Amino acid sequence: MQEELYNRFSSKMYAVCLRYAGNGEDAQDILQDGFVKIYKNLSRFRGEGSFEGWIRRIFVNTAIEHLRRRTYLKPLAETEENTIPYKEKTALDRLGEKDILNLIRQLSPGYRTVFNLYVVEGYTHREIGDILGISEGTSKSQLARARMILQDMVINFLDEKDRKQKVE
Repeated sequence: MQEELYNRFSSKMYAVCLRYAGNGEDAQDILQDGFVKIYKNLSRFRGEGSFEGWIRRIFVNTAIEHLRRRTYLKPLAETEENTIPYKEKTALDRLGEKDILNLIRQLSPGYRTVFNLYVVEGYTHREIGDILGISEGTSKSQLARARMILQDMVINFLDEKDRKQKVE
């Protein structure tokens, strides 16, 4: 049964872990911890919602716990989201999925976590605040900063890509 669960969900859950971790080694640690929790708590699944959704939530929570243990998520100074300008860019269509994931992985752990919880997992800022022990405003601020940083990273990445193509 455990091997069957692992074979069925490991690749999807590794992708979840990798989004939160800074590297493959940390993602493997999170993956292992997550499966241990699933095996121990399998009897707690109540059949409400999808089984994969229940598993995914365990992995997200495990990733957050992992980051906390590493003291990456420290209390952040609160700033209102609207104090950080948001510049709309349309360059994402020139990036591949792997490029985007690599750029997201380069964010600091705090920014990366809030970005993933909001953009990928669909949590509200209030829920993110509760999960991470920060205020809703801090969550908004972290997301805005993550977006700004990602925009700059995308621009730099594409500029570098263009330079390399001109040389060739």
